[in-house]
Amino acid sequence: MSAGAADPPPEGVPPLPEDGLLAWLPGLWVLRHYRRTWLAHDLSAGLVLSALLVPAGMGYAQASGLPAVTGLYATVGGLVAYALFGPSRILVVGPDSALTALVAAAVVGPAAGDPARATALAALLALFTGVLCVVAGLARAGFVTELLSKPVRVGYLHGIALTVIVSQLPRLFGFSVSEPDVPGALAGFARGLVDGRARPLALALGVGSLAVVLVARRIAPRLPGVLVAVAGATAFVLVGGLEARVPIVGALPPGLPLPRLPSASLEELSALATAAMGIALVSFADTRVLSRAFAARTGHRLDANRELVGLGLANLAAGLVQGFPVSGSASRTPVAAAAGARTQLTGLVGALVIVASEHGVVRAPPEALEELDAELTARGVELAFAELKGPVKDRLRRYGLAERIGRDFFFPTLGVAVKSYLQRHEVAWSDWEDHGTRE
Repeated sequence: MSAGAADPPPEGVPPLPEDGLLAWLPGLWVLRHYRRTWLAHDLSAGLVLSALLVPAGMGYAQASGLPAVTGLYATVGGLVAYALFGPSRILVVGPDSALTALVAAAVVGPAAGDPARATALAALLALFTGVLCVVAGLARAGFVTELLSKPVRVGYLHGIALTVIVSQLPRLFGFSVSEPDVPGALAGFARGLVDGRARPLALALGVGSLAVVLVARRIAPRLPGVLVAVAGATAFVLVGGLEARVPIVGALPPGLPLPRLPSASLEELSALATAAMGIALVSFADTRVLSRAFAARTGHRLDANRELVGLGLANLAAGLVQGFPVSGSASRTPVAAAAGARTQLTGLVGALVIVASEHGVVRAPPEALEELDAELTARGVELAFAELKGPVKDRLRRYGLAERIGRDFFFPTLGVAVKSYLQRHEVAWSDWEDHGTRE
């Protein structure tokens, strides 16, 4: 009997069949046995989860040396694929801190500061990782993680709790730290307090949100306290016009890229394939420990080989939409569980919320720039940009503003912009630096 065979879990969904198409499509299997009473739990948990998916995905992308928006691509692609192919019912996959250093080491150097190239290399890295995981799962190599004992899994969960608390402490006080490890984060938090970086208003909002969550859990367990806290804090910031005083995520670029295969040289492909081996190992080890620990709470077992295939397909999906390698999330999975998640539908809801939040308020920045460009053109004034960072350029391209404004009006430095203007227009000009040198 395989590792996946066990007594039916208390939720009422029979274990996956041993063979056949549905054996490798756990999401469809659960859907066939879905209970109407779970829907409210999955929907509310998905909404709660979506409030964390956006900042976490963008943050891990930047920590990996990639444009922030690629974190959203990786999150959406990974969640949708895992909801269909992943055997764990509440596991949340996405960008994770355990992989940031590995991804950065593989793409930052070869990209040489080009965000578009870094994005392409990271997508290829996710594709390689996905292929390795799928092949390993089909080869039934998942037994390796069965050697992990219960004390290891319990210790892992306690480590998750400690890591989450420490990593969120600076954000609770309104600032961030760059150190990814627990000792470094604690030291950075202490330095931030000493340097006076704490923001009282952000702390008040954070403590108030925690109070709402704890009180709701105490007096109204069925109320989605986390969702109420997040929605209330968001409304408070927007209505009070506190965006400048409280750190916020900000607007998101609209739309998702069409699936495609990035290109690379043979040398780059070889290096990425080697890096993907380490990433696949770390990703699966973390995912397996996490999924087993949470599956034990519902009384069912997960087949390690199906877990490998599910994780591999999640990485393939993330890579195809210009994301980067994903893993089981040790910070977002407990949130989904605490919010009442019942099935993979929670992850789908979170992904759909991210996608839906991209054609709405996020159109305001491009519309404002389009209006500015049109107004300046009507006055005979040319709109140009200099010294734009890579992520900003990518966003302008995505909005279609780069084509509207024209490539001739994007300059690497202010000096180049001025020289270009002087070449096209006969105006009197005195360079203050030359003038100061002559004096």
